[in-house]
Amino acid sequence: MDRYVLSIDLGTQGIRSIIFNQFGKLIDKEKVPFDPPYFSLEPGYAEQHPEFYFQCMAQSTLNLKKRQEELWKSIEAVSITTIRDVNVFVSKKGEVLRPAILWLDHRLANCRESLPIYSDIIFKAVGMNETIKNVRKKTTVNWIRENEPEVWKDTYKCLMISGYLNYRLTNKYVDSVASQIGHMPFDYKYHKWYSEYHFKWSVFNNDRSKLYDLVDSGTVMGNVTKEASNLTGIAEGTPVIASGSDKGCETLGTGCFNSKVASLSFGTTATIQTTTNFYCEPIKFMPAYPGVVKHSYNPELEVFRGYWLISWFKKEFAAKEEIEALKLGISAEEILNRRLQEIPPGSEGLLLQPFWTPGLRQPEARGSMIGFNDCHTRIHIYKAIIEGINYSLMDGMKKIEAATGVKVEKLTVSGGGSQSEEICQITSDMFNLPVYKPETYETSGLGAAISSFVGLGVYKDYKTAVEAMVHYSKVYYPEKKHAEIYKELYEKAYRKIYGSLKDIYIKIQEISLKNR
Repeated sequence: MDRYVLSIDLGTQGIRSIIFNQFGKLIDKEKVPFDPPYFSLEPGYAEQHPEFYFQCMAQSTLNLKKRQEELWKSIEAVSITTIRDVNVFVSKKGEVLRPAILWLDHRLANCRESLPIYSDIIFKAVGMNETIKNVRKKTTVNWIRENEPEVWKDTYKCLMISGYLNYRLTNKYVDSVASQIGHMPFDYKYHKWYSEYHFKWSVFNNDRSKLYDLVDSGTVMGNVTKEASNLTGIAEGTPVIASGSDKGCETLGTGCFNSKVASLSFGTTATIQTTTNFYCEPIKFMPAYPGVVKHSYNPELEVFRGYWLISWFKKEFAAKEEIEALKLGISAEEILNRRLQEIPPGSEGLLLQPFWTPGLRQPEARGSMIGFNDCHTRIHIYKAIIEGINYSLMDGMKKIEAATGVKVEKLTVSGGGSQSEEICQITSDMFNLPVYKPETYETSGLGAAISSFVGLGVYKDYKTAVEAMVHYSKVYYPEKKHAEIYKELYEKAYRKIYGSLKDIYIKIQEISLKNR
């Protein structure tokens, strides 16, 4: 007899409620897009009301219940997976004190107050001084303390968005270890809050009383309250089971269970992750995130604004495809992806470095396109974007392999870009590895469902659950000739771009800051 769970997946652009059975089959789903995804009170700001997220979640669950009334009665558990690095500040009564500041917000705290001497000495000794300055400035709590001290004074709990939604369902301040990815005083190596005496505590400037309880994935965090049931349609008393972040659940939901498999996520932020049972840092001092599997880690490299570049390209260059797509009743991406086959591997020498949003370790970096000549069209640019994101992810794979000591043997893909046959084949060619495409597009939701079934005891462990629930619809294998072209371009050209342009990026930044 089939058993059912409900996964709730909160993304940057929308929220989905999804019913899965114990064999990983997606039974039904309801998506509510966010329009707009966020609002900006100042240039560079990105905020959203937490209550808006909850209302959209309730809308999705109620619509799904209406469509699946009989099956809805059989749902045994619910698990929430969300975007990362989004803080919610609530009062003692559980009331939201201000809009949530999203992960793509660019505001920075001043952090004029010096760190404790012992912390400062340690950071300087290990070469982390500049990195820590950037981390402090990007920490939401530091900005709130400086600019909205009354909010911080009234804050009873400083939650992640996952913790806020869990609270709305259970009336308990508890969250999964595997959801603690952001600018919080979380010890990524030992999966717990830092002690106030730890040298990193002062970087995040939090207050222990404002933190919340952490539990491992697969743990029942509480049960749906009567009030939450009335608002969402989820049966009162339904267990709410801890899972993890959207990327962590995605990695699990694609079957990436060890270091021989790497999970590529082609989303707003493109990432490469793998799973290890030991802590390691692919980039020095940048932590491996907590995996959904207990005591596991997800070493990760990110390409900020990765597949956001596709949205940018459509807006700026693809008016023709947008019009054609409306006539044909398909997406503009589908038309663009078909045209990728017109352009040879390597885009005839056009190379893109996708550093549209710089990382902490390369704050001066900017995006670049080089190699233009008169043969290039806008479709060359489109293909160069996809290839550029992959080149950057290939850099990430090299760093992960060096950190783990294990060679990646196959790739799994998820996110919007993974739906394209052409992009999957290009990826296989570029990495020179087989690419496994999961049967379901909703891999974050599937990862959360896996946690639910482990928590319910349907499966004895995550390995057994993954074997039963993760299935693939297709495998893409590299074309040898194409792989050779990409290898040569990557090693002899792409890897040299940043070093060659770094000084220019720095000069651009200096001039821009001076003339603001």
